[in-house]
Amino acid sequence: MVKKVLKFGGTSVGSIDRIQHVAKIIEKEHKNGNQVIVVVSAMSGKTNELLNLSQKISNNFSKRELDVLLSSGEQITSALLAGALINLNVKAKSYLNWQIPIITEGEHTNARIINIKTNEINEYLKKKGVAIIPGFQGISTNGDITTIGRGGSDASAVALAKIFKTDFCEIYTDVDGVFSSDPKKIPIAKKIDKISFDEMLELSSLGAKVMQSSAVQTAMIYDIPLEVKSTFTNREGTKIFGQDNIDYTKSVTGVAYSKDDAKITLIGVEDKPGVAANIFEPLNESQVNVDMVIQNISSDSRTTDVTFTIKRDDLLKTKDIFKKNNNINFEKITYNDNVAKLSIVGAGMVTTPGVTYKMFRALADEKINILAISTSEIKLSVIINEENILNAVKKLHTVFDLD
Repeated sequence: MVKKVLKFGGTSVGSIDRIQHVAKIIEKEHKNGNQVIVVVSAMSGKTNELLNLSQKISNNFSKRELDVLLSSGEQITSALLAGALINLNVKAKSYLNWQIPIITEGEHTNARIINIKTNEINEYLKKKGVAIIPGFQGISTNGDITTIGRGGSDASAVALAKIFKTDFCEIYTDVDGVFSSDPKKIPIAKKIDKISFDEMLELSSLGAKVMQSSAVQTAMIYDIPLEVKSTFTNREGTKIFGQDNIDYTKSVTGVAYSKDDAKITLIGVEDKPGVAANIFEPLNESQVNVDMVIQNISSDSRTTDVTFTIKRDDLLKTKDIFKKNNNINFEKITYNDNVAKLSIVGAGMVTTPGVTYKMFRALADEKINILAISTSEIKLSVIINEENILNAVKKLHTVFDLD
């Protein structure tokens, strides 16, 4: 007998037929004698539907009430799935976040799980019951319902696996596992059989939507083995493990991209100590996430140019911050909100020479201009014009033998 967390995403529970199909997967695990904790997302499209309702009320809808509203999506799925299991004569029960409770800290719409009470659910598992838990949410120490960010059901599943000390955490989705790129946009992408936490963390933070990056990070810290697999096929999924499973023989494991970025350049910034801090401090205070940062070398030791990227949704807020901030002197500000971030990821990049040249040559051959560059040991990212992104992904996919 093993203890498992099974997490089902929105597409997996997107209709009554699919919920009944998921119930049969759980029934099989239950019949095998396993203790099963199930984490569910809202039915596909439900969270956006609820968000649209809030926007019809107000463009500045209360974040506290938004958490109450959005968390209802996962609660609906929990009840429907528990009902489907009971209909199959499987002992099952849904638990709402405040009934367990799942304790969180942090602000509304972006909280994080800090503890989960285990006694009642562990007793229920011992009595051969299946516990159904809504992902993406918890309750604060002062009793408010909170949510933990879009895609937060993955984080819920990993947190439960950690605190309940389960043997496995399986993430069910609508694809067969982790692919070398988005298989819906790049049909030649292939499934990766196993991948390291480090590589998966880079891919998920760079735009791969199979898993939420904070969930991968938590799994990596606590060494919780993960498997990403399809709800709709019986094929083997992708196993995600620690350092011992890194394949150094392949220079590039995957190609990721995101199309929600904007590039900002401050021209003629005074070149002296403390200027960078003055630029990015107000962005931090306004919770604007800064990604790539490039500072040109000052030719006259007086002024320089600073370029950085942010999420496109934060562009107006960022421009407004610089208009009002008197601590920063610059000649002018330019921006481009039609850019995309393109990245290659692979543990083998550390030991393989020529990867950078190979990527840049491939883009040059396609006449794609690079607007910004960022590197780490196992990642190389560039900013390019958004219109070129799919062509660039396909080219790199072929150049690095990922087809």
